[in-house]
Amino acid sequence: MYKLFRPLLFKLQPETIHRLTVRLLRVLHYVPFARSIMRAVFVHRSPELEREVLGLKFPNPVGLAAGFDKDAEVYDMLGALGFGFVEIGTVTPKAQNGNPKPRCFRLPKDRAIVNRMGFNNRGVQNAVKSLRRRKPGLIVGGNIGKNTLTPNEQAPSDYLKAFRALYDYVDYFVVNVSCPNVACLTALQSKESTVAILEPLKEFRQGQSDYRPILLKISPDLTDEQVDQMIEVARESKIDGIVATNTTTSREGLETDPARVMAIGKGGLSGGPLTRRSREMVRYICEKTEGKLPVIGVGGIMSVEDAEAMLEAGASLVQVYSGFIYEGPGFVKRICKRLAGRSKS
Repeated sequence: MYKLFRPLLFKLQPETIHRLTVRLLRVLHYVPFARSIMRAVFVHRSPELEREVLGLKFPNPVGLAAGFDKDAEVYDMLGALGFGFVEIGTVTPKAQNGNPKPRCFRLPKDRAIVNRMGFNNRGVQNAVKSLRRRKPGLIVGGNIGKNTLTPNEQAPSDYLKAFRALYDYVDYFVVNVSCPNVACLTALQSKESTVAILEPLKEFRQGQSDYRPILLKISPDLTDEQVDQMIEVARESKIDGIVATNTTTSREGLETDPARVMAIGKGGLSGGPLTRRSREMVRYICEKTEGKLPVIGVGGIMSVEDAEAMLEAGASLVQVYSGFIYEGPGFVKRICKRLAGRSKS
């Protein structure tokens, strides 16, 4: 059904569709029985889908990646669409508008999206205000970053501010140092810079009564040597896992008209072109760590088969975003049904 309406929806700008979707979900939040109906239609429950990862019990291994619910507005309604967990953000200490529009583009021939949003969000305190009303039952992660105007040498302070503010309201954290849409952010993926960010977070966590897992989100554009450095950081810092991967700056192998790609300009590419690279990185990390470091696989999961392959590559959990946009609200249920059926066979 969704694919019948998708051509009409895709006539609108991506950000317009996103705003309308979020508004619709916010309205449905207040409609009696709407959430129950959504769950009945979109949620596939099965004991075979349950996972215990990071010390948390997930009803299924399919999550929504950061970027959709930046301000923690509709995470509960997204849970009613079948997601086993939802990652809010990227959240920064202060509100910021992000990069100038237009800043999000579809490449239908490649089943891809290019975005250069630039961490647009209303700030961490706004997210906290929403999360205070959170009801138990859905696992929510917090993806944190620095404000664009914050110099890289002051980045640890920004990450700590967001971490402290969100600590009592999310179940796990993802430290985003790999988004290509914030000036100079990816420079923080050096070993020295990453450790400088992670250590204050760990120190703060030691003084808390509840333990929140910390994961590091890395770029698909890293070389094997750089990935090895991030694995070393994870081991030495004793963080809880890695999220692989963020969006890519590569435009290699696209079917979209090169003139169109050039006109779009800079931005992180997600979707189909990222499928192979993200899976390769997940497999590489899992082999290097002998499966001892949990990995959330994200990037290019555009089909049920892609989700299966990512888990077979060693991912403990998977996240979707572009696949959700292209495949619609029934996508998660289809993945879960296949995974549950595979477990039974």
